[in-house]
Amino acid sequence: MTIGFIGLGDMGLPMVRRLAATGHDVIVWNRSRDKAEQLATDGVRIANTPAEVAGEAELIGLCLLSHVIVEQIAFGPGGLFSHESPRVQAIGDFSTGAVEAAQDFARRAAERGIDWVDAPVSGGVPAATNGQLIVFAGGEQAAIDRLGPLFAPLSARVTRMGGSGAGQATKICNQAIVAANMLVLAETMAMARRAGINVEHLPGALAGGFADSSPLQIFGPRMATHDFAPRLGAIAVMAKDAGLAHRFAERFGANAPILRAVQAIYAGIAEGGAPEPDDDVSALIRLYERAAA
Repeated sequence: MTIGFIGLGDMGLPMVRRLAATGHDVIVWNRSRDKAEQLATDGVRIANTPAEVAGEAELIGLCLLSHVIVEQIAFGPGGLFSHESPRVQAIGDFSTGAVEAAQDFARRAAERGIDWVDAPVSGGVPAATNGQLIVFAGGEQAAIDRLGPLFAPLSARVTRMGGSGAGQATKICNQAIVAANMLVLAETMAMARRAGINVEHLPGALAGGFADSSPLQIFGPRMATHDFAPRLGAIAVMAKDAGLAHRFAERFGANAPILRAVQAIYAGIAEGGAPEPDDDVSALIRLYERAAA
């Protein structure tokens, strides 16, 4: 089977490397070709356009920054659906975006006889590298099953959350928790350091207790040592997701004062100069260290 993939960012690149290791023929496209060329040693083919990917691959995965970019890549000039006789049967969209956009994409794909499943993921770069992503799927079960050869090498679990858009709704809930948690971790690490605690010991001391979490164990040591590389997730992406969650809450009239405050903090980060939006999320600690200073 030929599997296509579009979007080779922090998450997409390790995901493609996992796919290439399965023995499938893999063809990719990325706006900046130099990232795609990094995969040459993995036996991955590089397409010149998204349409070329649609013409060669039975299954396609997308991992892009937003639903706005997904729409451009899928339905814009030279996009996936510009191919006159696409070979693709099903598309799994790993990107995080708006619920209504996912529903619209599924409807438009169905008009071409192609399955579209919104399949945003959780677990970050470590899980992408190890094939342990958690997939929240929105769409028909038959379409999710059809995407099995794409999902299997990448994920520890795929859960159908409902019809089109349900995967994105679940991811937005996930990101509401994660966005708040990252700010609390950064705030607490900065507070502990100011109080004279050896913060390098803090993640280990809290391990196994009610305050423990994967983000604490992954990003806590980075915050403690100011070792923010390699980037495991950009602050700008977290800010985008916090905005999605805030608008989601407003759409349904949910009482979400914490989420409102979280979104405002992320929205104001670029104004101070440190951290920068392109920094790893562990650099959020600089926000609180700057405020204390």
